[in-house]
Amino acid sequence: MADHGPRRSPAKRRAILDAAIQVFTDLGYARASVDAIAAQAGVGKQTVYGHFGDKEQLFLAAIQEARSAVAGAPGRNAPATGGPAGRGTSAGGGPAGRGTAAGGGQTGRDASAGGGPVGRGGMARAGVVFTGDPREDLTALGEWTLDIALSPRVAALHRLTIAEVGHHPELQRTWRASSSSLGGGVADYLRACDSDGRLRVPDPDRAARQFSHLVVSEARVDTAYGMLPLPPERRHAIAADAADLIVRAHHV
Repeated sequence: MADHGPRRSPAKRRAILDAAIQVFTDLGYARASVDAIAAQAGVGKQTVYGHFGDKEQLFLAAIQEARSAVAGAPGRNAPATGGPAGRGTSAGGGPAGRGTAAGGGQTGRDASAGGGPVGRGGMARAGVVFTGDPREDLTALGEWTLDIALSPRVAALHRLTIAEVGHHPELQRTWRASSSSLGGGVADYLRACDSDGRLRVPDPDRAARQFSHLVVSEARVDTAYGMLPLPPERRHAIAADAADLIVRAHHV
């Protein structure tokens, strides 16, 4: 019997997503079937439909799952947002402090996701520390974005979308919808910079989209869409160049 509403099993959902990523990358979108994904996950076909509705929505969820696994965050959570009240704040951060971390209400100079002070910058996500300097912080967010976009599973799903989009135009809409989540944390950070006067960003969502496109497009060309490695120094240079362009465009 398929699970319904709030009683749906998180373990089954994770098993379905893992199976979907594997089946989609192995067979391609067109040949992948809900039956094959259900068999791989060890659940019934109706359970898959109960969780995701249809194959297109499952593909979208598989992309999100692959990205979230790399980002180290569940669901659609984005990296640190940079709160308006302090120089730098991480996701969900509290007020007043120099930087506060997820869920924090602390008023110290900075706090990490685990709670305590971490020096100059607040921990945004694994490996992302906000310093309060937009150029440095955007560079860190750019590298974080590349960690996601160039991860093997996400890159494989992107190549799959390109290969299939001519035959299945709905994938273009699906991919665009999923891609919008990558810029969410950057938009929040830019919105905070505009609020506290570090930058002037009248449209943070557009600026974040431009930043993400600059970073990801150049890296995908360099790596043949994730087929070749990107050296750390090149990864940093791509992110730093994009950060510099955004800061120059929106300087006060």
